[in-house]
Amino acid sequence: MMGAPVAATDLSLESAEAVNEGSLRFLATLPAKPVHHHQNRILISPDSLVSGWVSLSQCHDHLDAVPQAQITFREGFVRDLRIDVASGIGTARVEGASVQLQQVAPGARLCLSAQTRALHSAGAGVFDLVNGPYMRRFLDGYYPMRVTLEVTYPQQTLKLTDVDPPLQPGLTIVEQPGHIRLDALFEGELRTRMQFEFALRNDHR
Repeated sequence: MMGAPVAATDLSLESAEAVNEGSLRFLATLPAKPVHHHQNRILISPDSLVSGWVSLSQCHDHLDAVPQAQITFREGFVRDLRIDVASGIGTARVEGASVQLQQVAPGARLCLSAQTRALHSAGAGVFDLVNGPYMRRFLDGYYPMRVTLEVTYPQQTLKLTDVDPPLQPGLTIVEQPGHIRLDALFEGELRTRMQFEFALRNDHR
């Protein structure tokens, strides 16, 4: 599982009345203020089917203007983590399975790249791509966040069979051969699962 939540140390500019206490709630309309936009591009290669490791490119726009924040991944499920872009941020450094940020200014942007062990074999030629939890959290509250997840996979080898959560207001899903894009606007904690199976699996039954 791959997670990349942002835990800020100060969100005093937002009303406490707007805080979600953890339950996932999709939002059909954008808030008046720009929200943290967490963008992920994942590449599943043929080697991923054996190793479980996929390539990740990740960007964060509209980061909260805070003294300190962090982007975290699950220990043991990320490697080759590096910072590609850090704009409007005093300091940004990789620390273990996290990226530590200091002096984040309004309009800051951060882009990362890594390998993540997010693809899991469920047996019988079935694979699950699991990501999250995604969240924008301060203390015990959760604030609105947008997550875009684009996955490219070898269409000659795999076919997409299921996506969770399913299509609904606040969550759009666009499928093309070898590619899927999920766009979610929500509060709380979001976990996603995309299920694939071998493209020729039915022919061998």
